[in-house]
Amino acid sequence: MNLISTATTHWEGDLVSGAGTTNLGSEATGPFPVSWKARTEQHAGITSPEELLAAAHASCFSMSFASRLAKAGTPPASVDTQAVANFRKLEGGWELTTMALTTRVIAPGSTSETFAALAEDARENCPVSKALKGNVEITLDAALVD
Repeated sequence: MNLISTATTHWEGDLVSGAGTTNLGSEATGPFPVSWKARTEQHAGITSPEELLAAAHASCFSMSFASRLAKAGTPPASVDTQAVANFRKLEGGWELTTMALTTRVIAPGSTSETFAALAEDARENCPVSKALKGNVEITLDAALVD
């Protein structure tokens, strides 16, 4: 099976004073206003490509981790993941440098050792992590909670 996902952006004006909107092909939500200021200064109710990528990574990791936990015999009651994308100005220009994943999981019966190994495997191998690998440092803070 092959599923194609799409998104479109309409932009008007130059980089600094211009603005645009991004729409998801699924029409699940949106349109999302986007601007350069939202990328480099403050969001103020406007999103950025990095925030959208963080959302994609948090959801991808959560699904991947939930699958691994279930296959190990300890399906999670919940997986709550935050992804923080760091977009920085470096000598060569702006760059997405790190993605920090923090996840808190309720998974009755999971042992600390198995949990940690499965979390690391999900961090390394969820499709968004694989897409970022070699370009963006991905860190993980994973914990079992009651």
